[in-house]
Amino acid sequence: MSATDNGFLSGYRLMWIFVMFDLPVGTKKQMREATKFREFLLDQGFEMSQFSVYARFCNGKESFDSHLKRIERNLPEKGEIHVLTFTDRQYENIIRFSSQRRKKPRKNPDQLAMF
Repeated sequence: MSATDNGFLSGYRLMWIFVMFDLPVGTKKQMREATKFREFLLDQGFEMSQFSVYARFCNGKESFDSHLKRIERNLPEKGEIHVLTFTDRQYENIIRFSSQRRKKPRKNPDQLAMF
């Protein structure tokens, strides 16, 4: 029996995608491109974790590959963009601080049920 047969997906298969970027905004064209890229990420289901750091949950390597292809097709002309992946288990271990206080870990989306 595989991990997906009973509707449970392993926390080692489920993934998080982080897109971090540093885009130039010295001209109006560059500002438009940076805004367009941020809006693209939001339209793709990413949420802002920090300014210029966006995160999205996905259900495995195939889903990640699909998102990565869409990101590649929508890259701005200039700037640095880094795409990282974490398993759901690794994401649970991220330690967050805000205003010198440790914050509670973010709640991961509920396990996806396979239909």
